[in-house]
Amino acid sequence: MTKVTRVGVDLAKNVFHVHGVDSKGRKLWQKKLTRSKWVDQVCEKLVPGGEIGMEACASAHHWAREFGRRGFQVKLIAAQFVKPFVKSNKNDSVDAEAISEAMSRPSMRFVTPKTIGQQDIQAMHRIRSELVSHRTAKANQIRGLVGEYGIVAPIGINQLRRAIPCWLEDADNGLTELFRELLMELWSDLRQLDDRVSELDNRLTEQAKANPVSQKLLQIKGVGVLTATALTVALGDGSAFRNGRDFAVSLGLTPAQHSTGGKPKLLGISKRGDAYLRKLLVHGARSAVLVSKNRDDVLSRWIQKLSARKHANVVTVALANKMARMAWALVAKDANYDPQRAAGPQITVDPMHTVAC
Repeated sequence: MTKVTRVGVDLAKNVFHVHGVDSKGRKLWQKKLTRSKWVDQVCEKLVPGGEIGMEACASAHHWAREFGRRGFQVKLIAAQFVKPFVKSNKNDSVDAEAISEAMSRPSMRFVTPKTIGQQDIQAMHRIRSELVSHRTAKANQIRGLVGEYGIVAPIGINQLRRAIPCWLEDADNGLTELFRELLMELWSDLRQLDDRVSELDNRLTEQAKANPVSQKLLQIKGVGVLTATALTVALGDGSAFRNGRDFAVSLGLTPAQHSTGGKPKLLGISKRGDAYLRKLLVHGARSAVLVSKNRDDVLSRWIQKLSARKHANVVTVALANKMARMAWALVAKDANYDPQRAAGPQITVDPMHTVAC
């Protein structure tokens, strides 16, 4: 009897569409299953050690861990790589078939399922990012409101924090009693957001101290706690990327191409992939570029030499690219960071597992 060897799954909250094929790609099973039954039915139909493909969307990592514990091979695919395999009008069954077809391609790139620990760290980053956005919005609201009373708020959120108590105490600045009460409440909201962000910063610091990979990444110039923990989540064990350049490409830190007729044309960076991690790397690189002016280490001299002939933004992105490659090398090669070789043209690993980037 022919067995189902590969299953494509279109994920949802309560209804799951599956598309099963045999080793030759012939359709054997196509069905709509409920949340309470679909895992058991897939396990019954699929041969032991068979492949299960899903789009890397909400709940995909959870289901990947569930099937991984049952001994199946789980392949998560980015949604943009599935879309070209949709043959007709979009519906859930067609999507499941497209996932099954996409996962069979030998050149397909897959997303590594995240562990519970990685998802914990990622959740902290997501929550912190949203809180920072709320804090920025709250600060801008305060600036706009006091501006209607003829008060110009200083630049920078730290300056704003110091200015608000002065406004509240100044009886001659034109603020009414009612608005002073409202401003006091807004100031309380801002401080609460500050406290929550600080609490998450402390938790991420604890995670970085307890994680040996994060500790290794913290040795890279321009990498702090936020960037190190975010890199730990994104890289995993590094096996999802063939080399450091592939990881930099996944973050959108390499030039986009628009080439035709054998004439290569490189544009600005593609800005694809994880925008949050790319932002952290660029901000970290910008700080490293600023402090490099007074340093004499190998990487600082590389930055100074590049700064002499390139715009500061180009230098910053080039360093962010290099930081991403170094991070991949440290994780994938289980290597130790060597600052004396940090500006090297390529990645090598010596017998003592020291990396050059």
